[in-house]
Amino acid sequence: MYTTLKKYFGYDEFRPLQKEIIEKIIAKEDCLVLMPTGGGKSLCFQLPALLQDGITIVISPLISLMKDQVDALVANGVSAAFINSSQTQTEIFNIINDIKNGTTKILYIAPERLAIPQFEAMLHTLPISLFAIDEAHCISEWGHDFRPDYRNLKKLRATFPNIPIVALTATATEKVRDDIVKQLGLPSPHIFTSSFNRKNLSYEVLPKKDSFNTILSLIEIYPEESVIIYCFSRKDTETLALKLNQHGHKAETYHAGLSADKRRDNQDKFIHDEINIIVATIAFGMGIDKPDVRLVIHHSLPKSIEGYYQETGRAGRDGLPARCVLLFSTADKFKQEYFIQQISDEEEQQQARDNLEQVVRNGNLSNCRRRFLLSYFNEKYTEENCDNCDRCTAPAPLPAPKSGAKIRVSKPSSALSVTNNFDTSLFEVLRQIRTNEAKRLGVPPYIIFGDKALREMSIHKPLTDDDFLDINGVGNKKLKRFGEMFMNAIREYNQ
Repeated sequence: MYTTLKKYFGYDEFRPLQKEIIEKIIAKEDCLVLMPTGGGKSLCFQLPALLQDGITIVISPLISLMKDQVDALVANGVSAAFINSSQTQTEIFNIINDIKNGTTKILYIAPERLAIPQFEAMLHTLPISLFAIDEAHCISEWGHDFRPDYRNLKKLRATFPNIPIVALTATATEKVRDDIVKQLGLPSPHIFTSSFNRKNLSYEVLPKKDSFNTILSLIEIYPEESVIIYCFSRKDTETLALKLNQHGHKAETYHAGLSADKRRDNQDKFIHDEINIIVATIAFGMGIDKPDVRLVIHHSLPKSIEGYYQETGRAGRDGLPARCVLLFSTADKFKQEYFIQQISDEEEQQQARDNLEQVVRNGNLSNCRRRFLLSYFNEKYTEENCDNCDRCTAPAPLPAPKSGAKIRVSKPSSALSVTNNFDTSLFEVLRQIRTNEAKRLGVPPYIIFGDKALREMSIHKPLTDDDFLDINGVGNKKLKRFGEMFMNAIREYNQ
């Protein structure tokens, strides 16, 4: 297990619960995995796929997420593919041929693919070792992101009774957890619940008064870093993105009113670092693997604490410090209440009211925000002071907005690690090499190396293969493919 972990993924150690989950999967036992964003859910099914004969089938809800994960696996030397509606019949035929020839270890599909009889018949001809259901909360109508197509997955257990199933999600209340198990027909799965405490994320609430200048000030603390801003309406996203662009920032929008092509283009620009700000409704972000989002701003009240946790969880997936800011106004509460009144189903309306009440409570809290968030997921937080929310420590004052200024204001945080004391000049050199190589290969920059790896290179300045392999996320394939290029840059920098 450890040899495979290092060879393909470049890690020396497992994160909490990963090893235990992998052992159960290899033993052919069903699992339900609840692990926060950035906790390493994907590795829990990707590593067993490499250790076992046959193929692992991963059910994933979004085309962009499939492509992202397959690109990352291929960069690590893993034979992986996806099948979805963006491909031609010829492309799908060729992928299926590769699968039948046994050259593919991991196949990603969308849930609706299982409803196609010919595809299901093809699956019966394959030596399947595991079904992995990503974003499993989508199967529950009690979840914050219910997708009817996920109900197709009900029949997996009946149709493939001897193949283990692992369901994975980053957020789920107890009600949703029970529903996932029931809907998938898992009689007695092993349930793994990792801590929902994202220590590297800071949480704070600011008054919404003069919100645009507040947003400008926040963005300027993170020049050219990736930022997501969530808005209530499509109109808000368009207005805010336009103003940001007028102030010299690179922003695009993402909402249901855009065409599918335009949404995909804007998302791709964000993922490939062609723009650094995406202004979106909650339609954006599920399954986005971008690890280096440093700031998430909620311009309006989220609809639920579960949704808020999921959305803020898109920050700091690489484990480096990131900031989550809610701009709070009671006027937003009345706006939400108006829409809740339009809900015809009484039970659904009451649930929406309860959800809103919890969100408002979070805005008005006088004690630790982290403790409140964790208690929502039935996790007890015993520390007196989390040292990383605005109720436990005083955030640094925001600078006056000077659009385009290259300034950084450090924020005190218990999550700060050694990777913050890095050579920023060398980091920028390496980041430019990463950007150029990513453009050449047509992949997002973080597929090559994450910011964490570049920071470590900037600290340790590896010049030999063995030293380069010590960098976080560097396995054999990445050493062979990119090692010399980056080590040469470090040698030149040292001269």
